[in-house]
Amino acid sequence: MSEQHLEPEEFSFAGDDVVVPFAVEPLDVRGRTIQMGAMLDTILKRHDYPQDVSFLVAELVVLSVILGSSLKFDGNFILQTQSDGPVSLAVVDFSTPDSVRAYARFDKDALAKATEEGKASPRELLGNGVMALTIDQGQHMQRYQGIVALDGASLEEVAHQYFQQSEQIPTKVKMSVAQIIRRLEDGSVETAWRAGGLITQFLPEAGERIVTRDLPSGRDDEDMDDREDDEAWTEAAALVSTIGDDELTDPNISVERLLYRLFHEHGVRVFEGIPVRENCTCSREKVIALVKRFEDDPEKPANADEGYETKCEFCSTIYKITANELA
Repeated sequence: MSEQHLEPEEFSFAGDDVVVPFAVEPLDVRGRTIQMGAMLDTILKRHDYPQDVSFLVAELVVLSVILGSSLKFDGNFILQTQSDGPVSLAVVDFSTPDSVRAYARFDKDALAKATEEGKASPRELLGNGVMALTIDQGQHMQRYQGIVALDGASLEEVAHQYFQQSEQIPTKVKMSVAQIIRRLEDGSVETAWRAGGLITQFLPEAGERIVTRDLPSGRDDEDMDDREDDEAWTEAAALVSTIGDDELTDPNISVERLLYRLFHEHGVRVFEGIPVRENCTCSREKVIALVKRFEDDPEKPANADEGYETKCEFCSTIYKITANELA
């Protein structure tokens, strides 16, 4: 993997929709960051969600990408929330190495009430429930799944709790979502979605800071507390906490410049970026195969012999399957 040591006069920019891994070696810190532009805008406008739902879905997409892009094998990282709030279900599917798709299910009346009462932040729209993070390496491998309660005031806090409980790796997550207004050449105005995210983790490699990093194995909380109190991690977490929302979404502040602002005193190394794209894996063949599995269902629609019409929840593509295709 190629890398570069950041100096202000030698920046090269990854641009939008590219995950940029980085390391701050003096602090034993590694992480990934991204600014999302056209890819996120495509996902949200395709669904035409209400604005508050779009903000929530955007945060979940950011979180899924900065987590899923760490996978070193072919597979899927699936983030799913199930809760009792206006948005009862949300799913983001990240397929390695670069494909993202997402959707949310919400109750229009409950959403309208929450908006009227001023309780429509991403976290409030979810209500009480759980967030599940699943790593699927294919049909011949066992799935790994971590589940965390939707506690905390934000999705950032929920993510922190997940890493503390399941992975026991000191972790700091920052996310931001914004809508920007563009004036076109003809004088008209359009809006576009942007988002940014950064994850930083304390992963010592040498000396007295070395720890064993396996899947969750019941290490006691005292070990975790010791690492959370390490001076290097305390400094790194404090620096990440200073990130402003605009710094993560402003197209004029690249992720490379942001990393330099944060860590220039220690030196920050960035690695080759990983482009990500909106891409749904649905297909007519897959839909036909799925419908055939339910052909013997006694509760199938009365007009099933004439064919089916179904819509992909992820990309909103409508498939009309004829009876001949099922024969």
